Amino acid sequence: MQIGKLGNGLLESLILDKFKKTRDEVLQPPKIGADCATVKLDSGIAVLSTDPITAASTHLGFLTVHVNCNDAAAAGAEPIGLLVTLLAPPGAKKEELAKIADDIQQAASAINVDIIGGHTEITSAVTRIITSSTVIAQPIAKSLTNTANIGDSIVMTKTAGIEGASVIAYDCAHKLNFLSESEIETAKSLLNEISVVKEGLFAAKNGATLMHDVTEGGILGALWEMAYNLGRGCEIDIGAIDIHPVTKKICDNLEINPYRLLSSGCMLIVCKNGNEMVQGLKHIGINAKVIARITDKAHGVKTTSGEEVSAPRADELFGVV
Repeated sequence: MQIGKLGNGLLESLILDKFKKTRDEVLQPPKIGADCATVKLDSGIAVLSTDPITAASTHLGFLTVHVNCNDAAAAGAEPIGLLVTLLAPPGAKKEELAKIADDIQQAASAINVDIIGGHTEITSAVTRIITSSTVIAQPIAKSLTNTANIGDSIVMTKTAGIEGASVIAYDCAHKLNFLSESEIETAKSLLNEISVVKEGLFAAKNGATLMHDVTEGGILGALWEMAYNLGRGCEIDIGAIDIHPVTKKICDNLEINPYRLLSSGCMLIVCKNGNEMVQGLKHIGINAKVIARITDKAHGVKTTSGEEVSAPRADELFGVV
């Protein structure tokens, strides 16, 4: 099987189709394009999501926190706590584990999240340190209906390929002899843009009806997943999708597609008035653009030039790291 995220067809047939919803408390069971579960409890609603970090070895703790909390923010929920599992091979050093724990705490403190439990184990089942964590969050607004009308805007925050470019700069610097030292440092600094909690909570309070954070499969994969989840189509203006110059240089030289590159830090927001959402986000310091619009399902997922966009496949990052 290919390395990376399991393809949607196999994901449904091998995994998701086997899971049956039987409890009334479960409001959102697992499905394609839905990153979080939603559970109704006697005292309210909890939003939960889980993700491993397998494609990066540098800043593992930082990514563990932000990738999971981003999923919660995309559901319009404020992250409260994280359960973190850390698996390390027998050759791991104590200092490595301590550094990851420091990074986890620093990242969690930055977005007001507590580490509330987890598991740490040394095991020969892994060849390098990996983490997997689960975020627990609470909804902050009722505007997220997980629906969209034909003509609604899709807004994208920041730039495509943020996380992918940063991971390549940290873990594969030896392949970047076409970049200056300054450009490599710029690519590494993109890691600081990975959290989407700020924009997610703002959008949830200001007219968003659905959000999706862009991870494996890049911006095009995320747009396809969003349309699939909605039972709609969408028309994408490729020219409106911003790519940081250093990300573009990395992708051009390594012959990888920036629109299919790991993009944590980039959020997709469905709303009625995209220009209004863009202005609101810019007011809080988040760059954003309207990059697509919702269409009828029969239209499919296409660019404005009519090119069909396919379902997510193995992320471009796995061809490099």
